[in-house]
Amino acid sequence: MTRIFTVLTLVAALAATGCTRPDRFGDSAGGTDPMAGAGVAGGIVPGSANDPQSPAYFNQTIGDRVLFAVDQSTLSASAQATLDGQAQWLMTNSDYLAVIEGHADEQGTREYNLALGARRANAVMEYLVSRGVSANRLRFVSYGKERPIEICSEEACYAKNRRAVTVIAAGGLTG
Repeated sequence: MTRIFTVLTLVAALAATGCTRPDRFGDSAGGTDPMAGAGVAGGIVPGSANDPQSPAYFNQTIGDRVLFAVDQSTLSASAQATLDGQAQWLMTNSDYLAVIEGHADEQGTREYNLALGARRANAVMEYLVSRGVSANRLRFVSYGKERPIEICSEEACYAKNRRAVTVIAAGGLTG
């Protein structure tokens, strides 16, 4: 019984001591800033969608995909506008590399759609290079119709699957 009392007294004393330190949250002035010492600079959480240097920001704010018309690999005006933003982001964030994925809808043969996906991804890559992104930071791959984001036999689904997606990666590209 004495041992339990001693342990409980010690725990209570440590808890009380810990609660009396005004700088226990890293704010030596004892201020009321709840984010002080939390690693958040100016409300920007590193790696989040509000961090302009993060892939999440690239995906959500710049846009990671462009869409194509049926059987086309020509870039529309809206696709070019998105790619201009991607090129600017990639130029500013030179530590990142990109893999451009080419996709097609489910219409047509597997072989045809693989070739079409490759033409779409290549068109995006060439556009980014023309805007100043180094070609050695880019590569492309075609998935054809093998990785749809919408599965149905309607134009609304087909339209979403006719795309090229720029996937951002830090470090080296693997082949």
